[in-house]
Amino acid sequence: MIERILEKVVKNKLHTGKAIVLLGARQVGKTTLLKMLFGTAEEVLWLNGDEIDIQALFATISATRLKAIFGKKKIIVIDEAQRIPDIGLRMKLITDQIPEVQLVVTGSSSFELANKLNEPLTGRKWEYKMYPLSFAEMVAHHGLLEEKRLLAHRMVYGYYPDVVNNVGVEKEILKQLSNSYLYKDVLLLEQIKKPEGLIKLLQGLAYQVGSQVSYNELSQLTGLDAKTVEKYIVVLEQTFIIFRLGSFSRNLRSELKKSRKIYFYDNGIRNALIANFNQVELRSDVGALWENFMVSERMKYSQYSQNWANSWYWRTKEQKEIDFIEEQDGVLTAFEFKWNPDAKHKMPKLFLETYTGSEFKIIHRDNLEDFLM
Repeated sequence: MIERILEKVVKNKLHTGKAIVLLGARQVGKTTLLKMLFGTAEEVLWLNGDEIDIQALFATISATRLKAIFGKKKIIVIDEAQRIPDIGLRMKLITDQIPEVQLVVTGSSSFELANKLNEPLTGRKWEYKMYPLSFAEMVAHHGLLEEKRLLAHRMVYGYYPDVVNNVGVEKEILKQLSNSYLYKDVLLLEQIKKPEGLIKLLQGLAYQVGSQVSYNELSQLTGLDAKTVEKYIVVLEQTFIIFRLGSFSRNLRSELKKSRKIYFYDNGIRNALIANFNQVELRSDVGALWENFMVSERMKYSQYSQNWANSWYWRTKEQKEIDFIEEQDGVLTAFEFKWNPDAKHKMPKLFLETYTGSEFKIIHRDNLEDFLM
């Protein structure tokens, strides 16, 4: 079993007087992590928010009735909690009125769950984001050398646990994930009335990985209006399928100020959407694949290591560009991503002159561990 970084984090927060909230896309391993932590312990009560009777149970409930349902259980796990109406108020009731119980909830859509939790549970919860397996987790599992040997494979098939654990059937698993299960929460939302438009949008975003994204262009591609495109992108971001990276702009008129790039949290999902599982050596999009892999893995690393840095990309109207910029403790570090270790690249002179004291690094397949661990 591959040990998850969050396992120790969650374990250390048990019985500290607060609810524990675990957010992440479906199938990233949230329930598996909790089962590794709790096993089949008799003190744990498992409830699934996807089930109609569980939703009904929480619809109108008092602390007295909850105590009766919980009985002698000391840990209450609610899976897919975003499916339960007013879950934030229900959780507040449990944490306030039944403090001897440790409440642990998972959710695969932050837009519903976070909105329902933030106000009722202010100061009453530990919240963590969980992603597909990470480079660092796989290195801890079977060593740096082995994981680097598998790098080209990961760039194509990604890190979903089911994919990693079932060698030989990666395509089938990814097609099932990308076709239905992953978007279950997205399609359940009232405002998603055109699922075919959503699929076209995802495919458009998949083809544009590593490039600037124009909502107007995506509107023409999908047949959706620009506002709907933006709304769908927000929803996809809040269901942990994609994320946006804004542009860095401070001192130069020529810097692009409102542009953005969009990345997928998993390379395998991106490739499934465009039905391209060709190996790296046969691909024309290897640069985009490598960039998506590096940026998404850095996001995982930053979250898990609590590396609180701001991140952007940089581009000017004259097409000068830097793939990724981080600012931490007042220091700017610029990164360029090159799959080929022999590729030559110079940092744009304009950036160096404008932001004196900034650092520049090229990250390639031979030194990626310096960036991701």
